[in-house]
Amino acid sequence: MGATVNKTTETAFEPLLQFDMEMEDFLSDWHHCDHVSSYLARMISHNRTDPVRHSNFFSSALNELLEVSFRGGTTDGKIGLSIYRQGATERVQLNFPCPPGQVRFYREAVSRTRESDAQARYLDAISNDLAPSRESVLLDLALNYDARLRLDEDAAPAITLIVDLPLEGMVS
Repeated sequence: MGATVNKTTETAFEPLLQFDMEMEDFLSDWHHCDHVSSYLARMISHNRTDPVRHSNFFSSALNELLEVSFRGGTTDGKIGLSIYRQGATERVQLNFPCPPGQVRFYREAVSRTRESDAQARYLDAISNDLAPSRESVLLDLALNYDARLRLDEDAAPAITLIVDLPLEGMVS
């Protein structure tokens, strides 16, 4: 299905920052998610061509990814976030607890971001759903941010979303 991680590419990205938090704490202060995304985006965007625009794009994308983990709703375990850089691309690795019944959903949703009808499904989802679904958020990242998404299931009962965001190319 192509949803696994090619770990040979991991060494090409340089680490920028990382944090871990108890999922229960993350969910209890959900209203701070936007502040966390903005703060982290400013930290990693300071040396980009247009730091303000880069920070705005990165903050929006990161906020959406954090919302995907929030919608999983599992309070047990930890959420882990790592951000890496390789040239014009930032890589976000978001690890969060995932009940076995939801793993298939993520596997299929990530795989569908690469299918030829992704744009049609995205437009249908945003025109019919009252609130963005987890799948429409992932499609949004793939289509509007030119993100490449993968899934790592090695850390069960958690999953890791790996999202490469070539934002420097978008803003320069």
